[in-house]
Amino acid sequence: MKTRNLRARANCDGASRGPGRWVVRVLAALALSLATGLSFAGDEVAQPIEFPHDIHAGKMGINCMYCHTYARRSRVSGIPPLRKCIGCHQSIESVKDKPRIKKLFEYWEKKEAIPFKKVNDLPDFVRFSHERHIQRFYFQLGRPVEEVCGYCHGNVRGMTVDVKVEPLTMGWCVACHQKDHPNGKPGVVVDPARVIYPRMETADRPAQLVIADTSHGPNDCWQCHK
Repeated sequence: MKTRNLRARANCDGASRGPGRWVVRVLAALALSLATGLSFAGDEVAQPIEFPHDIHAGKMGINCMYCHTYARRSRVSGIPPLRKCIGCHQSIESVKDKPRIKKLFEYWEKKEAIPFKKVNDLPDFVRFSHERHIQRFYFQLGRPVEEVCGYCHGNVRGMTVDVKVEPLTMGWCVACHQKDHPNGKPGVVVDPARVIYPRMETADRPAQLVIADTSHGPNDCWQCHK
């Protein structure tokens, strides 16, 4: 009996080290993602109100930062307060009968914030600064807002409810930081002191300060993990 138990245990241990363990790990990861509500590229997140980005950002050409006002001065982009929506829609009679506009005013009358759900959500141990990227690529380099915001968020002007289109994984971010990005607008002299980015020492790149006409994003861990 003891020998039989030892053989059974050995077989179980061997199975746990075989291909089957990867199946278990994949299934566990999927279960965790469903349980925690993580959003992957392409997922659709149901919102309490179907906000038509294609009308506001596309047809009307409203700058992303008109609604997401914190993007240029904070880590997060922010969700516009309800009073900003009402400030416009209380004067637009032609759309007041639309179901989503009626729901908008219902929230306003109840004095409740619209419980929008995050679509592009990063783990708590990741620190991403909208301000740093917006200030450099939009204000310093003068790139179009649809290009700067769209690099991570996709063609929002063609969407209704926002959809996650990029994985926003560590590898995806690092790949962007490894690219050569200009330090200023073409033909405009930029003070190098304002565009110096610290980089960790590697085997093929000694510790240095990047002050060329183009530079990379920082590659030291603490910049994103604080």
